[in-house]
Formats: sequence, C-alpha cells, structure tokens
Amino acid sequence: MTAVTRAFVIVLDSVGIGALPDAGSYGDAGSDTLGNTARALGELVLPNLGRLGIGNLDSVPGTPGQPPLGACARMAMRAPGKDTTTGHWEMCGVTLDKPFRTYPGGFPPEVIEAFEARVGRKVLGNRPASGTEIIKDLGGEHVRTARPIVYTSADSVLQIACHEDVVPLPTLYLWCQVAREILAGDSLVARVIARPFVGKPGSFTRTKNRRDFSLPPPRPTLLDYARESGVFVTGIGKINDIFAGRGLDRSIHTTSNEEGIREMTRAIEGPTREGRGVGRPAVATDRDGPVRELSLANLVDFDMVYGHRNNVQGYGQALLEFDAALPTMLAALGSDGLLVITADHGCDPTTPSTDHSREYVPMMIVGSIVEPGVILGDRDSLADLGATLAEFLGIRYGGDGRSFAEAITCQG
Repeated sequence: MTAVTRAFVIVLDSVGIGALPDAGSYGDAGSDTLGNTARALGELVLPNLGRLGIGNLDSVPGTPGQPPLGACARMAMRAPGKDTTTGHWEMCGVTLDKPFRTYPGGFPPEVIEAFEARVGRKVLGNRPASGTEIIKDLGGEHVRTARPIVYTSADSVLQIACHEDVVPLPTLYLWCQVAREILAGDSLVARVIARPFVGKPGSFTRTKNRRDFSLPPPRPTLLDYARESGVFVTGIGKINDIFAGRGLDRSIHTTSNEEGIREMTRAIEGPTREGRGVGRPAVATDRDGPVRELSLANLVDFDMVYGHRNNVQGYGQALLEFDAALPTMLAALGSDGLLVITADHGCDPTTPSTDHSREYVPMMIVGSIVEPGVILGDRDSLADLGATLAEFLGIRYGGDGRSFAEAITCQG
C-alpha cells in the first residue's frame, strides 16, 4: 500500500491519557496527564484535538467525545519503563525487553571517579534531584569552583548542569560525550543531558541550549527502513538526539514548542503540490515513483517546562496553544498526506511526583485516505503506529508492531 506520499508525526512529549494497568508498580497509580490537568483547571476546551477524537480516549472536561475526523486509539507502551527514548524507539518499531538502568542513590564511585579523571574536576551533587532545585542549591558553589553539577532522576539519565559563563557550551557538550562513553556496559543509561544555565545566585535560570546524548537504537527503526526505501526523513526538535542521528536525512533543532510547531507547519506546507508552496525542490525521489517524506517532531515543552515542574497552568496553556495551531496544519495537508498526533509517556503535573508517569498515549490520525469516525480502542504496543506508517508509505519494514492501516482506510 503506497497510498500516501507524506506522513507527519507530532509527539506531544509526556501528554499521557491515563494510567496503564501496571502503573502502580512504577508508583504512578491514578496518573492521567491530560485528564487530571483538565480537571485541575476546571475544564480544558480543545476544539481541534476534540475534532480529531481525543475526547474519546480520555475524560477531558471541556472536550467531550465526538466522531473523529479520522481515526483514533489509545496505545500502551509494551516495553518496561516510562522514558522518552523507550517510547520513541517503540513507536518506531524497536521494543526493549528490559528497562534502562536508573540510579536512585546517585552514580557509583566507578562512574564518578572515571568521569572526574577524564574532565580533570570533581563533581558537585551526584544525587537524584529536580534540575531547577539543584542549580538553586549548588549553582553558587559551581560558579565559585567551576565544578560540574551532576544529578539524575527517576529516569535513566545523567544530567550535567554548568553556568554558560563558567563552562563554555562546547566544553559542557564535550563533558557529556565523555560521560556517554563511560556509561556503557553494566552502567548503561539511556541519555546524558547537558543542562546549561545562566544568571546569579538566587536567580539562576536554565537556557534553551540543552542537548541530549542518547544511545543509538540496538537495531533498525522505522526511520532507517524509511531511508532505505527511498523516503526522505526529517527530525524536528530532539528527534536527532533520541535516535542518535540514525535514520535522518535532515535534522531541525528547536528550543520550544513554538519553534517545533512552526517547523512542522513549514514541513507540511513545503512541497509544491495542489497550488501550495513556492517551487521548493523535491527532497527525495524514487526512481519509479513520487516524492515520499516522513517527518517526526517532538514538542518538548509539555514535559521539560511544565510536567517536570508540576506547572498545571502552564501545561494547560501549552495544550491550548498547540490546539490553536492545528487548523493551519490540517488545511495544508492535502490529499497525499497523513497527520498523526501522539505522545511517548506521561508526566502528570497534578501529582506530587515530578517524574514521568506510566500511561497510555493518544493516537489520532487524519488524512484523505483515512475513514472518518473510526475509534480503534486500545492497541497493546506503540509499535503498531510504526508498522502502520510503513504500510501507508510503502516502506520495506522489519520492525515490531501490527499495522492497523487496513482498518482505517477509506472504503469508498
């Protein structure tokens, strides 16, 4: 089935829609990022996400269920864990069989001592912490000593925070690469994250120059299979970091939801088709067929700026802003495109925890080929989305998942 030539996937980072059956074992019983946020605010009126069917997937005061413009479903993460890397990899056909390692007591001496020897400085911190709180606590000492602040969370990450005027960004990024090399084998973690900040004691703020240093996927993902099949693949936001640069023809760095929405809108509007666009050259061609494109964007502010900081008001406002951007994307989609809205895990801002939550995620898909009004129910793996996109785009695919393309294709 090569019924569409362009597919656009937007990952609303952390917009979960209710606790998975095993959420209690992760300490996440009762988590419901979207529903709880709406209830905490009184209501959350999302007319465009509502038209795509999100009200059928979760109880969202202000956004009732209705027949969707296309198809919708809840998807469960089959892999253990609740982190960004696991969610995105599974979505693209690589389901992990064991979770990445976490360090609730801080990193062991063999990791920290190896890091200190390589960078020539002792570290500060080395404990689980909120990023904003640890720079408040240790930022002044860091400025005086230039010692990097190292911390972790309930997720599989090592984070390094440094003041941009004390440790230049290239040096911070180099130190993160050093940590990435050390955290292998039995000490493996999913991501090393650079967390630069600026300001003075009492008013430190993190900057937009975050950078993630991820493991490469252990086997080919949808992105790799797409490139091998002649599809031009674009990553927007931290997609390049999550997949360690694998499977991408083009990567567009963004620092906010606003930038990510703007870049994805440009991608949808880009090619000269049906009167849209102004002579943009084709980005990829098959020898015997039309241009085919796959664009994947991550909108990180939901998670990084609001979820982890338990900012319910900000989370709700970010959802409203995304909802308001949808009509422009839908109008530009054309007869040859698919638009998918989904997420990778939860991060419920209404709970005491500031960490990710083990939740179902939404999947809403629309395009001229998609039968309107289809509610698929629950899918038992995020990988079903990758298999479906591969079938629609004619990609030779060897990843995980069961395609639901036939179940949602227009019959008339």
